[in-house]
Amino acid sequence: MPNSQFPIPNSQFRILSVLWLLLIGSIAFFWHLGGIGLVDETEPLFAEAARQMTVTGDWVTPYFNGETRFDKPPLIYWLMAIAYKLVGVNEWAVRLPSALAAIALMLFVFFTLIGIGNINAQSNNSQAQNSQSKNSQSNNSQSNNSQSKNFQPKNFHTKTAFRTTALLSAAMMAMNIETIAWGRIGVSDMLLTGCICSALLAFFLGYAESERYAESGLPQGWLPPGWYLAFYILMALAVLTKGPIGIVLPLLIIGCFLIYVGKLGEVLREIKPISGMLVFLAIAVPWYILVIAANGENYINSFFGYHNFERFTRVVNRHGEPWYFYFGVVLLGFAPWSVYLPLAIARLQFWKRKLWCKQPRSKQLGLFVLFWFLAVFGFFSIAATKLPSYVLPLMPAAAILVALLFTADITADSSNLDPFPSKRLSLLPSAFVNIVFLLLLAGALLYLPQILETDPAMPNFPQLLQESGALYAGAAILAATAALAAIFSLQKRWRWLWSYNLVGFIAFLLFALMPTIVLFDADRQLPLRQIAEIIVQEKHPEEETIMIAFEKPSLVFYTQEPITFFRRSTNAREYLQKQAASQGKPSSVLILGWPNKLRGAGLRPKHYQDIFYQIGSYQLVRVDKQVFLDVN
Repeated sequence: MPNSQFPIPNSQFRILSVLWLLLIGSIAFFWHLGGIGLVDETEPLFAEAARQMTVTGDWVTPYFNGETRFDKPPLIYWLMAIAYKLVGVNEWAVRLPSALAAIALMLFVFFTLIGIGNINAQSNNSQAQNSQSKNSQSNNSQSNNSQSKNFQPKNFHTKTAFRTTALLSAAMMAMNIETIAWGRIGVSDMLLTGCICSALLAFFLGYAESERYAESGLPQGWLPPGWYLAFYILMALAVLTKGPIGIVLPLLIIGCFLIYVGKLGEVLREIKPISGMLVFLAIAVPWYILVIAANGENYINSFFGYHNFERFTRVVNRHGEPWYFYFGVVLLGFAPWSVYLPLAIARLQFWKRKLWCKQPRSKQLGLFVLFWFLAVFGFFSIAATKLPSYVLPLMPAAAILVALLFTADITADSSNLDPFPSKRLSLLPSAFVNIVFLLLLAGALLYLPQILETDPAMPNFPQLLQESGALYAGAAILAATAALAAIFSLQKRWRWLWSYNLVGFIAFLLFALMPTIVLFDADRQLPLRQIAEIIVQEKHPEEETIMIAFEKPSLVFYTQEPITFFRRSTNAREYLQKQAASQGKPSSVLILGWPNKLRGAGLRPKHYQDIFYQIGSYQLVRVDKQVFLDVN
């Protein structure tokens, strides 16, 4: 087959693909990124701890509201603090590390699969040339020319397959609810996912490349070769992002995979674990030594004990969920692609171990990402504490699995990707489920205001959401997507199954999800930002601000002042009675809370002095501390 069969040269294809992916990534992660305020209760904790580093100059021990914060290691704080230095202290800077991590991971997924495609193509070339060499000994020159032409189409299909898989995988990885949610919020989860998943991809690139050195031997040197070195570095960065999970998950996934394919000993010799772990320790350990030296046993007990061991072994902060919790998280979080996961997994026929073990390493990609998906899913399903963000690292694996399924149909040949043939008609059940799933989601959106739990911070949100029209727009988009799915399915045009889901999801994001988020911010978070401005303007020197309600850390970030939080009114009243009895100065205090919380503290309108503000569900008052000596 002549070279004209490749309509777009490699360089042009990569440039066009990167531009297309950057457009998708910009919509998913950067569009309106700083347009809403920080979301209580977690995001401001990270934002303020990072801001404190820039204020105090202490880049070892994180602080929030005057107290040490040992929840997470420092990498996310460092990156936020650097962003503050570059673009100022604002919401955009807080979320910039997460957005960049998501974009970088999306591009790394793309280039990893392109690289594996090139390895496969080179392997095909080598096999074809070896076959030519053998045939030339018994055939004439004309036969050799015929053989020369025969290996070119296989290269073409290999590159086409991996180009398709690379584009689809990267797009699906970005365009799902779970990844967008955590790629647009200033917490450590997206950065952790970027480091762990990039480490896994780097490992597989090194694993696939190493097979080419079988005859000549691996590159010599003290350090691990090529991508294996990147694997150790990225794993170390994951440990600096969220602790031991950054090494436990990658080693669990890789270990299970290598044992299954019978290459554990072989790969251990390749990756040079002693020198590799020295590189890992040189990056990951110094900060832990410094923070333990500065804080001693308090850090060890808080971080390693509470935030790691106890979160896995028992329920923390009432985040206990049933064993099947993550089935729902993946179904909704990876929508609309999640309905194709069962077929994508079954198509791999992972139970045929002998067949998988015989495959070239680069063709074991599907099996590797399956172990990746199942290990993350199983690990956190076993853990006692469960949060939706915990399974974020399996989303890239899920994207690759589904992309491999679609690619097998689009190219009409999956032999370049894995050992198994394409089965076009098997997509019919999944396409049907896709249609039903979209229609159910459309109906659920219309019914959503009736089932939303009332939040005291925004009691009118269900009504406002219904009046906004965002739910109707979302339901219409989902129904239209389902209609397109039905049309394409009836025509058996399976290769376009991915396209209507992608277009429909982007439309849903732009015209339904983002307007809902803006409305949520206006009703729940904007009043707190307005109150923070008032506190900054009205607060007397050394006057204390107390909040009686659920803790809202955003007040600390926006006032850049310490806030004393009490969830129970009685605790706040006892605290203020002690202060009044000590006759300390200043004599007044600012108190913020819901009206019922103020009444629970024994306050009545007659007790308020020269300031009274009511914004949203909150009241802000100034009270003379002596009032609390008479409050029972």
